[in-house]
Amino acid sequence: MLSLAAVPVQAEISDGIVRVGVLNDISGVFQDTNGMGSVEAARMAAEDFNGGGKGIKVEIIYADHQNKPDVGTAIVRKWLDVDKVDAVVDVPNSSVGLGINEILRNSRMTFLASSTATAELTGKSCSPNTIQWVNDTWATGNTTAAATMKRGGNDWYFITVNYALGHGIEAEATNYIMKNGGKVLGSTRHPLGTSDLASLLVQAQQSKAKVIGLANAGADTINAVKQASEFGIKESGQSLVAFLIFINDVHAMGLQAGQGVLLTEAFYWDMDDETRAFAKRFAARPGMNGKMPSGNQAGVYASTLAYLNAVAATATDDARQVVPQMKKFKGKDKLFGDLAIREDGRVIHPIHLFEIKKPSESKYPYDYYKLISTVPMDQAFRPLADGGCPMIK
Repeated sequence: MLSLAAVPVQAEISDGIVRVGVLNDISGVFQDTNGMGSVEAARMAAEDFNGGGKGIKVEIIYADHQNKPDVGTAIVRKWLDVDKVDAVVDVPNSSVGLGINEILRNSRMTFLASSTATAELTGKSCSPNTIQWVNDTWATGNTTAAATMKRGGNDWYFITVNYALGHGIEAEATNYIMKNGGKVLGSTRHPLGTSDLASLLVQAQQSKAKVIGLANAGADTINAVKQASEFGIKESGQSLVAFLIFINDVHAMGLQAGQGVLLTEAFYWDMDDETRAFAKRFAARPGMNGKMPSGNQAGVYASTLAYLNAVAATATDDARQVVPQMKKFKGKDKLFGDLAIREDGRVIHPIHLFEIKKPSESKYPYDYYKLISTVPMDQAFRPLADGGCPMIK
């Protein structure tokens, strides 16, 4: 067997091409926060990588998992066994992500879980093949609850989507609230893709909780905020907190409905010159029609580029060498700021608390967020020792 040094780079790249598969929801509730925007973000990363100075060829492919674990896992099995795909990126929907995490465990394929929010990916289900970017349920639940309680929000009621994402956010937030002297007065659950949330909002209103926590995402969150506005919930003295909301969601609901809602995000397009430059390029991409990128789409770009840089550094697309190389990174990311990748696969970076602006405060398109505070990267995510990841000795 030839040594690595004696083999040309292309010989170590399977097929001579690095294939990255963007797997997400193209047509359903996450199509705006992910969808084809994530595909364009991955293509931008491949273009910026530009062969890594070694002529490495990159191909971006994509598929729609339809928010169905069986569909998502079937696609990834085919990508792994037949289509010679080397990495999967994006994957909103925790149920789909957990299934893929198990399929790829100890394979040669890398899972860049840039939109899969369950904290199990770096906890009891951690895998040597998986790197998790942007949000997770621990960070979303704990940082959002902490920031809200600092502003006096001690009594809570949850409206929760009935699958792993919602359950995880509610559980983490509840744990934080109870430990810090707050109360949870109740919760109700709804299926993914529920258009009418009126009865749930009425129950939340009747609870008299100071804070109504929306432990859902995408179109479900948009519908909840819009309907809460119609019911005058904020005017009656209750605060609305959205645990997992993106700029595209705010654009869809409008500032009139969304004003005053609290949220946490790891990425905002208008944070600094680097994020604005990226967003301007993204908005000009085919099919984007001036839309600003979501945190998930920014995560697809950052994770794909980091993966390709590790491929160039190791001269292989085998996860067993690429993932350890990725975990060596510690420094500045142009979209997420201070960044490091831990042994459990968790990418850590700051998380920001924002409030949605009033219509009168917005000066230009997508000028929607007012920065309230920032949680530094070493506090924003679950401590390494607390996750229960079997890879951590």
